Amino acid sequence: MSFDNVVRIFKIKDLREKILFVLGVFAVFRVMANIPIPGIDSENLKLVFEQFEMLGLMNVFTGGALERLSIVMLGVGPYITSTIILQLLTMIFPKLEEMYKEEGEAGKKKFEQWGRILSVPLAILQALAMLSLFTRQGVLMEMDLLSKASAVITVTTGSIVLMWLGELITEKAIGNGVSLLIFAGIIADFPRSLGQLIANYSIATLIPYIIFLISSLFIIAAVVIVNEARRNIPISYAKRVRGRVIQGGSSTYLPLSVNPAGVIPIIFALSVLTFPSMIANFMSGSEGFLGTAAQAMNNFFNDPWINKSLYFGLIFLFTYFYTLITFDPDSISDNLKKMGGFVPGIRPGESTAKYLKHVLNRVLPFGALFLASIAIIPFFIQLVTKITAFSFLIGGTSVIILVSVVLDVKKQIEAQLEMRDYESF
Repeated sequence: MSFDNVVRIFKIKDLREKILFVLGVFAVFRVMANIPIPGIDSENLKLVFEQFEMLGLMNVFTGGALERLSIVMLGVGPYITSTIILQLLTMIFPKLEEMYKEEGEAGKKKFEQWGRILSVPLAILQALAMLSLFTRQGVLMEMDLLSKASAVITVTTGSIVLMWLGELITEKAIGNGVSLLIFAGIIADFPRSLGQLIANYSIATLIPYIIFLISSLFIIAAVVIVNEARRNIPISYAKRVRGRVIQGGSSTYLPLSVNPAGVIPIIFALSVLTFPSMIANFMSGSEGFLGTAAQAMNNFFNDPWINKSLYFGLIFLFTYFYTLITFDPDSISDNLKKMGGFVPGIRPGESTAKYLKHVLNRVLPFGALFLASIAIIPFFIQLVTKITAFSFLIGGTSVIILVSVVLDVKKQIEAQLEMRDYESF
């Protein structure tokens, strides 16, 4: 984005108000993220985060609120988990899929409302799991029934408030609210993480630090290149005569992104990967078979190789899954047919839809494989450099989220600037 466009953003009242509103929401989020629940043992908290790598991933997901055990320690995780559950159910129940895809805007609004409702019990369950885990680990003092109920209600309310703030940001049409809140958490925590890396620097860590810097630059460049990559499908419009005016006859293209899902698969994968671990932690204090099974599940998900393999596979699958939900070749084919558009050499209608699916199935595997690979690269860098710094464990995920969100916001702001240019023209 050029400097002139940045100046224009703050000259246009509507856009300026949207930007300031989002920054205001960020400020509210960061204040909430720094209000801890009472009775925390800070030393034990650090030890627990060093012991459980899964908590590190969850901390990224909550924008740094989890490591402070703040009132928004769950972040927007319950809302995302509920959305995933409902979208998976569309593949099982045809009526739910029909409501989501065929009832238009009203169906989508109803679907979103169900997601909000489902997020409440999920938030309560996750709050109970996290509070139980930290109590057993000695991070939180033992609470009586009333105190625990109060803590659960507080944490659940914090998550619901974040869900509401995220939707308010999305309504402003300058980015996805959930992604932006996670982005804000990572950015806010960046100075402290950078300070830790500088404080831990020594001559012995020079080469590992150089490897880390080069890999970070590579990840940023690769994410930008792949996110901007397009497979342009040529579209032609037939000439139509209306009175004395000839319409159509032009040619354009349909841009098909190599990674149509953006950063959403990573957020989905983090949510799915952390949810079973939460449940296992909640039940691990039980006696008998239930406690043994929960402990076995906890050990399974905390194994580094299993964890990274599942993370890789989930990102790959969710890239396909989310794209199939958001990109509908049949609908695009019908719209092109109604407007007199066609792909040269392909019959309009069903043949065009099959062609779009064919192109998508050839492009999408590369985007899915790239996204999943970039997310786990820091794990292998850690094996090579022998550095166990927290930044190396989550660096790939953080960088992908940061770069993808910035590119998405940039595109939406530029689209709004272009829209205003057309209006003035």
